[in-house]
Amino acid sequence: MKNALQTIFATALGALVAYLNVLLIPLVVLVAVMLIDYVTGMAGAAYTGQMNSRVGVMGIIKKAGYIALVVVGMAVDYLISYALVNIGISLQITYCFGMIITIWLIINELISILENLGELNIPLPNFLINTIKSLKNKVEDKADGKHYEDSEDE
Repeated sequence: MKNALQTIFATALGALVAYLNVLLIPLVVLVAVMLIDYVTGMAGAAYTGQMNSRVGVMGIIKKAGYIALVVVGMAVDYLISYALVNIGISLQITYCFGMIITIWLIINELISILENLGELNIPLPNFLINTIKSLKNKVEDKADGKHYEDSEDE
């Protein structure tokens, strides 16, 4: 019985990893930054004397919502890919929405981590804050269809 459960678990995990393909590493990074954000948020709340179990639970629910958002993006990717194949169009692009959502969430979590560290009075380099916020704006603009044009006048 134990071997059968191990086999089923290994098969399911292998299938999930194969399915996630290029999203696996970004999802691992997302989970890591979500954990760091939660820990630094709790540390910041303790440091400022604003520790509240309700806020902590809401943070966990919010993180679960992030994972649900990525799943929605992956479902949209699947539906678009499936629809295109059924009308005879073959694209080699997969996980577009899932990837953009995952990257956007990672950047948001990084900003939140920096805010939490600021609450702990940890000095933060402005170039790091500006770079992460710039990345967020660029991802949002690219996802919205806006394009940056290089100007030679600068």
